[in-house]
Amino acid sequence: MDILQICIVIAVLLLLVKPVGSYIYHVFSNEANRTDKIFGPVEKLFYKIIGLKNRSGMSWKKYALSMIATNMILVAVSYLILRLMGGLPVNPNETGNMEASLSFNTVISFMTNTNLQHYSGESGMSYFGQMIVITMMMFTSAASGLVIAIAFMRGITRRGGMGNFFEDFVKAHIRIFLPLALIVTLVLVGLKVPQTLDPTVTVNTLGGTVQHISMGPVASLESIKHLGTNGGGFFGANSSHPFENPSPLTNVIEILSMWTISAALPYTFGRFAKNRKQGWIIFSAMMVLFVAFLSLTYFSEKSGNPLINQLGINSSQGSMEGKEVRFGVAQSALFTTVTTAATTGSVNNMHDTLTPLGGLAPLAEMMLNVVFGGKGVGFVNMIMYAILGVFICGLMVGRTPEFLGRKIESREMKLIAIAILAHPLIILAPTAISFMTHLGTDAISNPMYHGLSQSLYEYTSSAANNGSGFEGLGDNTVFWNVSTGLVMLLGRYVSIIALLGVAGSLSRKRTVPETIGTFHTDTKLFAGILVGTVLLIGALTFLPVLVLGPVAEFLTIK
Repeated sequence: MDILQICIVIAVLLLLVKPVGSYIYHVFSNEANRTDKIFGPVEKLFYKIIGLKNRSGMSWKKYALSMIATNMILVAVSYLILRLMGGLPVNPNETGNMEASLSFNTVISFMTNTNLQHYSGESGMSYFGQMIVITMMMFTSAASGLVIAIAFMRGITRRGGMGNFFEDFVKAHIRIFLPLALIVTLVLVGLKVPQTLDPTVTVNTLGGTVQHISMGPVASLESIKHLGTNGGGFFGANSSHPFENPSPLTNVIEILSMWTISAALPYTFGRFAKNRKQGWIIFSAMMVLFVAFLSLTYFSEKSGNPLINQLGINSSQGSMEGKEVRFGVAQSALFTTVTTAATTGSVNNMHDTLTPLGGLAPLAEMMLNVVFGGKGVGFVNMIMYAILGVFICGLMVGRTPEFLGRKIESREMKLIAIAILAHPLIILAPTAISFMTHLGTDAISNPMYHGLSQSLYEYTSSAANNGSGFEGLGDNTVFWNVSTGLVMLLGRYVSIIALLGVAGSLSRKRTVPETIGTFHTDTKLFAGILVGTVLLIGALTFLPVLVLGPVAEFLTIK
């Protein structure tokens, strides 16, 4: 039954990939289509409001600068709101102002699509903050990531500009995220997820005590939280909370919400490249990696904890520590794998309580950051590895490497090297620093190997813009707020700038004619090379620290 549940969800995803990928292509291809009659007038109104008269294409530098400038303006406004939150309206529970370092961490977290939360949503954020800051940035950060992927696709498949950021940004909101969020919100409300502005409900319990039950505009936040691969929860318990995720059906809806757009982007890429097989090859490589990590998580959790098994406790259901009974091992393992593959960060079980190898899988997915990934960034990273794989193959046969008919030369490889090296650097260096000061070690709640995994997971989640955590870590301190905030900034924008530079460079090159020696990138052979390249680079950079953490913990309890 467990395997059947998982297979059904994957089958539904496969059915959605082609129509969703085609729809995204039509939205951003700038070709006339039937949706123009519905959304065109609304978009023109927004273009008029923001003063966008000239929608001509931008260079990669202008596109990147426009995205970063827009993001930073929203960060500044959001920071002020959080610092003044206690005196602002729509605050029936009288939540106070947020502390400075926590405000810094929160606005960076949500603007970079990370949604790492060092606060508990129901007590640390007013309704105004949840709607105007958190929900707003869930839309804008997701739109920013998606349009970067679209600009990248244009750059490597066409000659000329990358498109216009502001036009793409408006389209992403009007044609994709807002309508989808409205639909998912209504579905969740129908499935008993709260959507209200009423204050905390006070009830008398059967035991004669008084209990305060937090409510709020939960469904609207949940919809964009998953559609935008954001992950920040309205409640501290995130999607394990019964108000955020009350049933197995809502669990499946949330899984598909956070997975579908990311999984559809390779097909969109195939449409832009006018070679749909190319898109399916990229998708296949991602799915192979996903199934491998899902299998590791599921079978590790199903086997249970060896230490508990030695006590003679019946663990026939697997390791249920930190999991909700309504989901069980199968839906918990699937949710864990999807949320770290799609870099969403929402959780329906506590990752800190996963078995050592069960915890290794989400760690590895975030370290690779290519297994579908968030809104566009994972796809862009996978194409980076595709170009690297082509480059390696070209060197092996003594031929100038080509990707989609364009030569890969030193400029592109230097930018790719920056992106590849920056990711492990901003994970491993801060992790090492955290163990060199009591400011870091004081937050660790577990000794030995699991303590290393807690710190490593926090920085890996920040660098991959994921946001989930080993919540045994006491991370709401100035040290962790500032350090993870900086890692989130670097993790988001360094790779985006470098890889847009790659796309900009390729867009200026002429297509070279295909010859008998051309290495085709739309074959099963290339899919294998791509998977091998990802695993090889990942092992070289992260295997030593994984051995010190989850692998050592597994061998110890075994």
